[in-house]
Amino acid sequence: MTENYEHYITRNIRAFYRRRLFSPLVYLTILLLLWFLFPLGNILFPVTITQNASFRSVYQSNQRYAKAAFTDLTFTGYTSKKYNNTDGYFYYGIWNEECVIVLLSPETCEEGLPTIDNITIHGKIVKSNDTYKALLSKLSSALDWTESGIINQMPAYYFSEPDYNTFTTILLFIVYFGTMLYALICLFIYMLYIHVPHLAPACQNLVVFGHPKQMLEEAEEELATLPQLATEDMFITEHYFIMTSPYGNAIVPIQEILWIYKYSTLHKFLWYHFSISYTMHITAKKHLYIHCPKNIKSDIDGIMDYLAEANHDILVGFSEENRLKVEKVLGKPFHIEKLIALMHRKI
Repeated sequence: MTENYEHYITRNIRAFYRRRLFSPLVYLTILLLLWFLFPLGNILFPVTITQNASFRSVYQSNQRYAKAAFTDLTFTGYTSKKYNNTDGYFYYGIWNEECVIVLLSPETCEEGLPTIDNITIHGKIVKSNDTYKALLSKLSSALDWTESGIINQMPAYYFSEPDYNTFTTILLFIVYFGTMLYALICLFIYMLYIHVPHLAPACQNLVVFGHPKQMLEEAEEELATLPQLATEDMFITEHYFIMTSPYGNAIVPIQEILWIYKYSTLHKFLWYHFSISYTMHITAKKHLYIHCPKNIKSDIDGIMDYLAEANHDILVGFSEENRLKVEKVLGKPFHIEKLIALMHRKI
């Protein structure tokens, strides 16, 4: 028994956070794959193109989001609509010795200026689509050309400013880098808890009762030498209640416990009831709350009986009377208690 429970709490804290490393690592891998599978880098850092490069060559190089300077653009008289709203105005001009189409946002062209001398914009090079074909068809009628003739004269690509949606782009990267930062922070914190277990919440919650590292060492020593009661993932030593389950870890000084009770949960699928599990709730002084989920009734009953015997001041069972008694004992919110304890330690 001594060998089995040597540093048992520390080992379980480390195992718990090793399992939690999986989610941020998978998420960061997905973000990395998205960066290479989709042109996210090109959206964030659009290339600057000059008139020496055709729209076709830039598109085929997968640098479809670009910054370009245009001169002498003329309004075609046609617009692009999206959801019954005008989202762009079609202009034509010369690029790389070709007559090209440029779709400008309403704000950029002031909703259809006849001509624009100079303009530098961010946009996306778009391959011929139904909107572009419809525009060329209308232009061929206006110019008294055949549709096939204008299609042969115009490149199969155009430059679209509305397709480089600034708001959507900003929102995309806020979500992308925001969630990436969150995953990296989680990864760092979990690795910190693995290497320094006494910094984990299960131990730091003890700051309101004393020094977390010292209390962890004391609980480890008591568990390794002579546990008073042991179930699959709950233990009682001379001074501590200890939980080491797949759902979390906890250490609570028995003399600080105010109230314990259990409730049952019926697990079912559709109309079939297949199991009942029990959760034990522990309320300790300084607003420390512990939940021990998915246990069997006999284990929880044994733990509750032993705790009640070890500390006769513990209230057992859920009732309104017990709730009011505990509410009267508890004072300031837990985060205030914890802040005061930390300040006293530093002083």
